Amino acid sequence: MPQQVAVVTGAGAGIGRATARTLARAGCDVALIGRDRARLDDAAAELAGLHIRTVVLCADVADPDAIERAADEVEAALGPITLWVNCAGASVTGQLVALPADEIRRATEVTYLGTVYGTQTALARMRRRGYGTVVNLDALALPRPLRSIESGARAAIRAFTESLRPEILHDGDRIHVALVHLPAINTPRFSWTRNHTGKRLHPSGPVYEPEIAAEAISRAAFGRHRDVWVGLSGVAGWLAGLFAPTLRDRRLSTHAYKAQLEKNAAEADAPDSLFAPVHGAYAAHGRFDTISRKTMPPLVTTTIRTAIGAAVLLAGAGAILSALRRRGHA
Repeated sequence: MPQQVAVVTGAGAGIGRATARTLARAGCDVALIGRDRARLDDAAAELAGLHIRTVVLCADVADPDAIERAADEVEAALGPITLWVNCAGASVTGQLVALPADEIRRATEVTYLGTVYGTQTALARMRRRGYGTVVNLDALALPRPLRSIESGARAAIRAFTESLRPEILHDGDRIHVALVHLPAINTPRFSWTRNHTGKRLHPSGPVYEPEIAAEAISRAAFGRHRDVWVGLSGVAGWLAGLFAPTLRDRRLSTHAYKAQLEKNAAEADAPDSLFAPVHGAYAAHGRFDTISRKTMPPLVTTTIRTAIGAAVLLAGAGAILSALRRRGHA
């Protein structure tokens, strides 16, 4: 394997910025792609002392031609791309009936199609050499009320990633596609999401620092894990959806609905990043440092989740057989 050249979209802030730092510390040369040049330059300055090469490129991930041009510039400056991480996303929050069609379209294009275009661009180059790694994010491991558009986009990313893997396997390329399932992460996105609720947004469930998400992305890439779940909440949600979907829906309709909104009203003129970047000195962290968790939670890989699911199914089967035996003896 030659020198690792990593591309990170959404690299100016949040998970993308933390991922760029983590990959740079691992020795990768890093290309930072985003919409805000000043923030990208600031992110690149953070990497200056790590003895790696960087390149900064302004591009909108929802524009496939712009992503193609950016990838060409990356390879001209740094060499063949070996790792591509799709961190860019955009969201609009509120009840579906209140959301304008253009905002729904834009949020879906950035989050879902941005991932598709990034993956397509990376694969077009990686397949020439027969190796490489793409990491996609399921940044909303559990569906949330008021976030139906992002939930739909993330579900589409999951299905897209699952459909892509057999294609790569069929062609025999040594290209790895990983999916990282994330809980709530303390990033600036809660401050710049297009918000129709009238209340300030608040993460629900356990909240983790963006460096933890970046570490999970790094492990998924270099450990060649198919899926990585950060913490046990994603696995718990998967099991709840499998065995008790109605109960899960009821809990989401009450607890999760209120947990995402603060009591304070949202600022009427608060900027958001749906159609244009929010300018300012935003970095990886958001405004929830006081409640976010700094220690690494359990990372559940596909193998571990399969074992958990099998154990649950075996336990259920054992309980059923035991009940049948008792009925037979009665």
